[in-house]
Amino acid sequence: MKRLFGTDGVRGVANKDLPPELAFRLGKIFGHMLHEKRKQHPRVVVGRDTRRSGGMLEAAVSAGLASQGVDAILVGVIPTPGLAFLTRTLGFDAGVMISASHNPAEYNGIKLFARDGFKLSDDEELEIERALIQFEKIHFDELIGGNLGIVERNEDLTGQYFEFLKQVENVALDGLKVIVDSANGATFALASKIFSQLGATVVSICDKPDGLNINVECGSTHLENLQKEIVKNPADAGLAFDGDGDRVLAVDEKGQTLDGDQIMLLAARDLARQGRLHNNLVVVTVMSNYGLEEALQRDNISVKRTPVGDRHVVEEMKRSGAVLGGEQSGHIIFLDQNTTGDGLITSVRLLSILKKTGDKLSTIARINRYPQVQINIKIKDVENWNQLPEIKTAIANAEEEIKGNGRIIVRASGTEPLIRLMVEGKDLSMVERIAKRLAAAISNEIGKK
Repeated sequence: MKRLFGTDGVRGVANKDLPPELAFRLGKIFGHMLHEKRKQHPRVVVGRDTRRSGGMLEAAVSAGLASQGVDAILVGVIPTPGLAFLTRTLGFDAGVMISASHNPAEYNGIKLFARDGFKLSDDEELEIERALIQFEKIHFDELIGGNLGIVERNEDLTGQYFEFLKQVENVALDGLKVIVDSANGATFALASKIFSQLGATVVSICDKPDGLNINVECGSTHLENLQKEIVKNPADAGLAFDGDGDRVLAVDEKGQTLDGDQIMLLAARDLARQGRLHNNLVVVTVMSNYGLEEALQRDNISVKRTPVGDRHVVEEMKRSGAVLGGEQSGHIIFLDQNTTGDGLITSVRLLSILKKTGDKLSTIARINRYPQVQINIKIKDVENWNQLPEIKTAIANAEEEIKGNGRIIVRASGTEPLIRLMVEGKDLSMVERIAKRLAAAISNEIGKK
């Protein structure tokens, strides 16, 4: 059986790769495990983003949970980090988030959280996968009457996450103007409200979800609208979230983009000035630009790198005692405040830095960036693609050519049928040449025609 869990939960095209039957079975298996390990009537909080398929999968997962004596509390549309926050602070035994993050609207996904607000470990996910294979042979509890779990809706709980966000930084944002792009996703009702209540003047775009427009030419994967808006309607900063609100990218007052590397640099310096950067350490992935590492080293801040995926960043942060980590894509984790990437926490922290320093965003987020080319290659469903002789040879030749002058990352996406290629080096023309040649070689072998 192909691995069900990718780098961020179960994900696929809703009602095709991820049908309600699979969601029900996942809920039933997860509920069975919770019932056996915890107590009678464990409580699970269930949230979702704004996709049309969210209600369908919410109903299926909740039915599976309730069939095994688990109470499912539905909080409706909420950012993924908000779901993690409610899980760990309100005494729930687990959390379920229904979202496909930055993916197109036809996709959806299921992320499972333990009672401490962290995503399930690889071992726990593997246990669930094995149970799915053996589903027909599992002796599930045949519960009836009062032994069944209840399914109830309590969307007011989202307000507790909102109140928490207001306390993230003790700085009023009066005098700042910000443009917010909510990607027609899970932050549409919270983002503008939180910045307004903290005193900022807010212009909101892409905040009218219809179930199908999530991430469509907006949000953190499409910054063009936000850049145009901030040039037309001058502001101190623009913020673009992804569909489930666990990542954010920014645009400065000139319309220039800031990625996760630049945001982490500002956050690290701010925490270091306050003496709050534990172990003087930041955890990043292999995708972060080497320019970030150089900038942090100049400030005597150490860097540790992990494989791509915020779960790997979090695992290393817990091991090494770091409070700040993240990804170039905008997943920024402040582990002293939440257990996963949180676009709203990141945004409040970023705007607070602007307010405290009085500086322009364009002047304080500079990195001597190494040229970096990233290419996504659509592929057929090929297992062990990296063992194909032609691809191995192409990668080896490219690595030999760039040796000593850069680096190459080739990996399969954990959420889409893509190979993600990144080439970074000192010379842009060399980087572009190698990236183009390697992408063509991979596409010729396994590209989707």
